[in-house]
Amino acid sequence: MSNDYESSSMSDYPLISWTEAGEIRSARWRSEAGNPPPKTVVVADDRIPADVAYKLVCEGTGLLWRGDYQNARQLLQALARRIDKKSERKSGKAADKAAADRAAGKKTIKSVAQPAISTISTISITQAFHQHRQAQAQRARILGMLLLPLEADYSVPLRRAPDLVQACTEVYGPGEQASVVSMREVLGLVGAHEWRKKGVPIPALGGSIHPYYGVFSPVRGEYVDLIAQAVLPTVDLAFDIGTGTGVLAALLAKRGVKRIVATDQSERALDCAAENLKRLGVNKQVELMRADLFPAGRAPLVVCNPPWVPAKPSSAIEAAVYDPDSRMLRGFIEGLPEHLTPGGEGWLIMSDFAEHLGLRARGDIQAMIDKAGLQVVGKTDIKPRHPRASDAEDPLSAARMKEVTSLWKLKVKKV
Repeated sequence: MSNDYESSSMSDYPLISWTEAGEIRSARWRSEAGNPPPKTVVVADDRIPADVAYKLVCEGTGLLWRGDYQNARQLLQALARRIDKKSERKSGKAADKAAADRAAGKKTIKSVAQPAISTISTISITQAFHQHRQAQAQRARILGMLLLPLEADYSVPLRRAPDLVQACTEVYGPGEQASVVSMREVLGLVGAHEWRKKGVPIPALGGSIHPYYGVFSPVRGEYVDLIAQAVLPTVDLAFDIGTGTGVLAALLAKRGVKRIVATDQSERALDCAAENLKRLGVNKQVELMRADLFPAGRAPLVVCNPPWVPAKPSSAIEAAVYDPDSRMLRGFIEGLPEHLTPGGEGWLIMSDFAEHLGLRARGDIQAMIDKAGLQVVGKTDIKPRHPRASDAEDPLSAARMKEVTSLWKLKVKKV
């Protein structure tokens, strides 16, 4: 790695520091999840035993890799196996305690790692959800301690390192300084780059959506099918709130809506949507706008697919899945009457997964709708088709197997 690490121009960015060859060195720290750099960093290479590496990363020590790139990948897999084995041991102890408690006539809460079944209580599945997220966060934190050096042009100065320039540039922008990033994030960038090239086929569009890193991918196609199959009112204008990849805006355009205004708060999402709309040949019908929820004015059709789970995202990337305190959901419902033309329809796409997790009471959405002076004029349901919906080993399978995704059609109540 070059010696341009200690450039004063890096002061605007988080720095990571370590001692190497008797010198204190620093580099720009990169983390799309917003994680701080490890406070303690040691240099590691192919000679470090996996058990020693595991002990260090569990203690919060970052391992800056100087060995073979492919060996670093193998070490990451070895660390993941050790985390999983530890989790299995904890699950076994929890299961033994649960059995002992049952024998003693005590009520128990099932372990997160056990297959969830239909008899699990609401309290249990809610606890399972929070424990599952905590376990995921802990796993990500530990695996995020294996670090890779990147040169200013995003080349990796390690043996057998692949070319990461394009994948890094797509997410980080043009290279400026040498930096350090977790290997786990690098692998995520590479995976996202491949999805961006390959695309996600959307039969209703007759084409594919190419998601960017950090922009929610329409891999759960049932919500797209709800819009594709819904009876579309004759309208010349529609708003798409929180457009993401632009999939719903593109679908409305393909279905004949002459003009769509699509909003999002994320510049990356807007860039992603712009590329997808152009690729699908509907970019002239869609105006993209950075906005928190609604654009100015009213439309006869307003569509929104907000995050479905009212929980706090642990990173910016999770913001498309988790909606703390149902902020976006409430904002859409409360603001809808002011943005619908007389007789217009608001289309809300929501899953009831949160209700099955005990994170939202059944009837809460209807109560929000009533309070906003809206009425439900139609509701269409569809069952999820993704693999986890039928995976009995998933710790949240009790909720996933009951999940239904719905298209709520809303209108302003007549006074």
